[in-house]
Amino acid sequence: MNMKYMKRITTFAVLIAMLALTSCFKDTVTEKYTFFRPIYKTKAAVIGGIVAALPDAIKQPGKIFIKGNYVFLNDIDRGVHIIDFSSPSSPKKVAFISIPGNVDMAVRGNILYVDCYTSLVAIDVSNPLKVEKTAVLNGIFPHRRYQNFVADTNAVIAEWQRVDTIIKKGYDATEFDKNNWGIALPFFSVASSPTGTITNGTGGSMARFALLQNRLYTVSNSDIKVFNTTAPEVPAFLAQVSVGVNDVETIFPFGNHLFLGSNTGMHIFNVSNPNAPIKTGVFTHARVCDPVIADQNFAYVTLRNGTNCGGFTNQLDVLNINNISSPTLVKSYQLTNPHGLAKEENLLFICDGKAGLKIFDATNPQAINLLKTIEGINTYDVILNNKKAMVVATDGLYCIDYSILNNAKIISKIALQ
Repeated sequence: MNMKYMKRITTFAVLIAMLALTSCFKDTVTEKYTFFRPIYKTKAAVIGGIVAALPDAIKQPGKIFIKGNYVFLNDIDRGVHIIDFSSPSSPKKVAFISIPGNVDMAVRGNILYVDCYTSLVAIDVSNPLKVEKTAVLNGIFPHRRYQNFVADTNAVIAEWQRVDTIIKKGYDATEFDKNNWGIALPFFSVASSPTGTITNGTGGSMARFALLQNRLYTVSNSDIKVFNTTAPEVPAFLAQVSVGVNDVETIFPFGNHLFLGSNTGMHIFNVSNPNAPIKTGVFTHARVCDPVIADQNFAYVTLRNGTNCGGFTNQLDVLNINNISSPTLVKSYQLTNPHGLAKEENLLFICDGKAGLKIFDATNPQAINLLKTIEGINTYDVILNNKKAMVVATDGLYCIDYSILNNAKIISKIALQ
């Protein structure tokens, strides 16, 4: 056969094969989608479903609270993990309390206070595996919403059901959306004192709940709410006080004052009359996220960008609060992306985002020096307890021993699962 003719046949055959393959690929190309479908329940069903269970996996760690040897770790919008840290090098998850819509908490005596969407719930955790609700105050937090959804008056989003689906290319997703509406989401026993006195636990700097003596103070975007917790199991709503802004994020109690961090500044309220907080001072800064802590003479404010707060600042501001009605800036220190912070005597601990946990010597506020960095963790908030730093990070809960400062190190971790 003529060689030129054979080459033409071969070339033609190859073209036919390529076209066939192309057609085949076009028919079988698929796209995989993951949706999360909201599961609604009545508010009564959600509240009634608050129960303790055996330890569960940590999914998305949030706020942290310590009472005695126990750490209470919020799992965002899922509930609260109770963790026994009596042996810091080998902590044990004791129980998980399922609380849909929960992001904040506080512990007084044996009573855990939590938000459950718009409700405040008091829970007796004397037996962590058999908790009991002691009070429910409905409609206390009307500002609470889940993502961009506003639950109706009778139902709330109790959970999100994952739906994995494979859709062929060219598939009209309209019908899928009609039948599977949802949104795509990103991945990523407590005793009182021996004397019988009711004691309060300690919250982190990212908290919206704060305990001061026998009062619970909570903040929304624009107000402070006051609750009488003299009888911890039955908190009583007393008052609501306007902050005067609409961007409040955090609350920190110290002495007779509440320090509120907002997107645009620090607000100080005097609670000499515990039922009627009075604004006594304000320090204004650029628009950024702003947790704050304080001691006798100074307030420490971390400012960060990269969130819905806006702004471009990442720094620590040290403020002189000797004149509580007119705080003044002492000095600013540049950081990477600071979040929560805590202070013990002259040591200042800052969660600097992906830059890790940083420990500073804050003896001289005008010359704060970095002493130690615990690297390799993306930090969110920290609480200090007995020379141990409990650090919430994006991948779990860490315990860092700083009893020997130069050798401060991670001694345990409870990872996400």
